Amino acid sequence: MSTPKINVTPLIDVLLVLLIIFMVVAPLKPASFHAKLPSAPDNTGRVSPDPTTLIVTVGPQLGLTLNKESGLGTTDDPSALVAKLKDTFERREANGVLDEKGDVLKAVFIKAPRNIGYGNVVRVIDAVKMAGAEPMALQIDYLE
Repeated sequence: MSTPKINVTPLIDVLLVLLIIFMVVAPLKPASFHAKLPSAPDNTGRVSPDPTTLIVTVGPQLGLTLNKESGLGTTDDPSALVAKLKDTFERREANGVLDEKGDVLKAVFIKAPRNIGYGNVVRVIDAVKMAGAEPMALQIDYLE
């Protein structure tokens, strides 16, 4: 009796077909990643902030401030901040304050000092989301 032998010819045929497929498909994949880079800062002078920009600031004692208006609760109880943001968004909708896409302008920046806990910042982010803000961003420059 002879021992059985494995015929590898069909396996090699399949591998060659796969090799040809990969050789054809490889040049079709994108060769680079395009990223939007910020432009160089304009050093001609200080730019005044946009009056429609909403900045929620977390103070060192965990108090919340919206732009220059303080006393909007703390990170543990941000209900006053949520109410103020909802009111601001409703007034913007009534007055027709729109972004470039034609939607109501609801962008909010969140600014917090580095020494407070991560959980406190997350509670503020959740409160701003509850108010209906979209999009949100963390402000990383001029942190204390």
